[in-house]
Amino acid sequence: MSSEGFDVNALNMARTAYNPVTTPLRTPRTTEYEAFARVTRQLRKARDGKDNNLSLLASALHENRTMWNFFAASVADAANELPSQLRAQIFYLAEFTTVHSRRALKGQADIDALIDINTAMMKGLRQEETPT
Repeated sequence: MSSEGFDVNALNMARTAYNPVTTPLRTPRTTEYEAFARVTRQLRKARDGKDNNLSLLASALHENRTMWNFFAASVADAANELPSQLRAQIFYLAEFTTVHSRRALKGQADIDALIDINTAMMKGLRQEETPT
């Protein structure tokens, strides 16, 4: 391909790079949903694996706790605009996740509760806002 042909391709790509049809809108809500979906897939993979792979379980639990720690820090920030009751609930869920994850790593609990919590959060994030 000649350098001239490359320039035409580069020009066309530049013109369409920020085309709203090709660039999906990412909202904070969408980003949060995607984080929950990714981590929940990892938890399910660890739970449903044929082998009782402690490494896979530990990795999935670590990712889940990291995500929840982020949300706990976010809702603990005084600048967070969520209602105080919702912030408190999210903070509680983050604490529960930490405690339950420790128990799961010790073989004292399964991870279904963590999967259920994440799934409920995903459903909440997907709910369309009701018009006022």
